[in-house]
Amino acid sequence: MPDPGFQRVQQALADHLRDPEQFPPPAGIEPRRLEIYRRLFYNNVLNLLGKGFPVLKAVVGPELWPRLVRDFYREHDSRTPYFPQFGEEFVRYLAEERTPRQEDWPFIAELAHFERVKKGLLNAADRDAPSREQRTVDPLSGFPSLVPDARLLAYEFPVHRIGEDFRPERPGTDPTYLLVYRAGPKRVRVAVLNPLGARLLWRIQEEPCSGDDQLHRTLYDFGLEQDGPLRRQGERLLRRFQELGVLVVSAPETATAAH
Repeated sequence: MPDPGFQRVQQALADHLRDPEQFPPPAGIEPRRLEIYRRLFYNNVLNLLGKGFPVLKAVVGPELWPRLVRDFYREHDSRTPYFPQFGEEFVRYLAEERTPRQEDWPFIAELAHFERVKKGLLNAADRDAPSREQRTVDPLSGFPSLVPDARLLAYEFPVHRIGEDFRPERPGTDPTYLLVYRAGPKRVRVAVLNPLGARLLWRIQEEPCSGDDQLHRTLYDFGLEQDGPLRRQGERLLRRFQELGVLVVSAPETATAAH
């Protein structure tokens, strides 16, 4: 059975390492050793997050970035003990827990999420490419679906454009819709979507049916003509993403049997 006294000392040490200004260290530990522990733990988190979020680190700058990491280290109750999963914890902290500071850029939570999605796809295991049949079935009569290595995203800020030379202070007038997908081993691409394309891909992701039905429902959502230029634009989008391998298309009889 764990020693309650040892557990108290362990918790006191953990509290001190995370927030030395608020929590005193356990008695009997040499100050020099405490300083080594404080630097070691914090620097590990600082370096790990810096590699996982290079754009965010560069954008917020060398003064705010260490404070941002220090706040996370001090305030966030991590759900995982594994360093490689700290990126998800950091995104959750920025989006759900952090009280905005005056010096914070308003887009940091969305930019962190965007970087995490790209990093996750970049490091994902390789999958089999769509079969020749899935690349050649007519996407209108067949049943299109997003490949597992594609993410449909929506943000208030144009996160794909944010960098050291572009730091927006307020959201765009319209949402930013993005499709992030793997384009081969260790290669990730980002496609900017208009609202119609985003809605079409969202419907494909949510409810399997033929591409023709998906287009019909999407146009209906926007109150648009069923046989107009936007219908033809949607058809081109289906075929283009099928060519890129972002959409796989099942033959009608195969899809009907599966569902």
